[in-house]
Amino acid sequence: MRYPVTKAFFLSIILVITILIQSMEAGSEKRIGILMFSEESRYLEATTGVIDQLKQEGFGEPGVKFIRENAAGNKAKAAELVTQFAAAKLDLIVPLGTSATVAVSREIKDVPIVFAMVYDPVEAGIAKRWKSSGNNTTGASPNIPMSRVFDSLKAFAPVKKLAVLYCPTEKNSEDQLRDLQKIQAKYQIKVIPVPITDKEEIVQIMPDVVRTSDAIFVTGSNLVGSQLSVIVDLATRGKVITITHLADVVEKGVLLGVCANPYKLGRMAGKMAARIFKGVKPSSIPIEKAKELDLIINMKTANAGKFRIPPEFIKTVTRKIE
Repeated sequence: MRYPVTKAFFLSIILVITILIQSMEAGSEKRIGILMFSEESRYLEATTGVIDQLKQEGFGEPGVKFIRENAAGNKAKAAELVTQFAAAKLDLIVPLGTSATVAVSREIKDVPIVFAMVYDPVEAGIAKRWKSSGNNTTGASPNIPMSRVFDSLKAFAPVKKLAVLYCPTEKNSEDQLRDLQKIQAKYQIKVIPVPITDKEEIVQIMPDVVRTSDAIFVTGSNLVGSQLSVIVDLATRGKVITITHLADVVEKGVLLGVCANPYKLGRMAGKMAARIFKGVKPSSIPIEKAKELDLIINMKTANAGKFRIPPEFIKTVTRKIE
């Protein structure tokens, strides 16, 4: 006996198929947590690079939902946000900065982590090795050969003493000091460690630092960065060179920078994230450093301090901040 196929039956079949398709689409949505340690422009630029690259790789909105959070330079706030990320069942986490990445990697072991703007992930305890993290992390680093910093200083002026402003509680800052100390003998430049533990200290110690140094290296410390205008003003008035490895710090007034481009680092991290979504394990993706570096000079600071810029040096500059 044959039963007539009704219009209602066809409609019910279509409804079931539609629900199944919607369910599949919902299940395929990628959810990425982005945690910036602070609102420093280097983290914002790196974030933009990550998102732009993922979009180019086919992992943009609306297929991917980006959950962005900012720890506002507070480690306790970062830990709180990590707890939220752990409960959110994310597909991938992108932390920006060493402090943010340390907080995420310590607590979350079952979600891929692709970091950016982490100076030395091995020394920070995030990864076991540069070639393979040995865990759920990988990423892109602004780590530069400190020989390039010394080369630039020597080309600019006969520097003999380099004060390094760093914060002992910020691992990336300590790592930069260590890397400079390793090669000071080769360049015959004495590295003078200047530990900063409280922002009020900077105003008190800077006159002595300016008086006893030819140049000052500004590390990536958030504490040091919070008093950057004071550092630059006193150093410039004393005709002491300031130098860093961070482009946004040069934009804020430091005289010289040997820097990786944060946006390009973000794009490097975005490529890694896309590979992970395609099935590659984070530990199989080597942690990368910038392949090209910029030599930046802040001409406003140069003019304010009446620094003499050697003609041969200016030829090597890749970017001027006017």
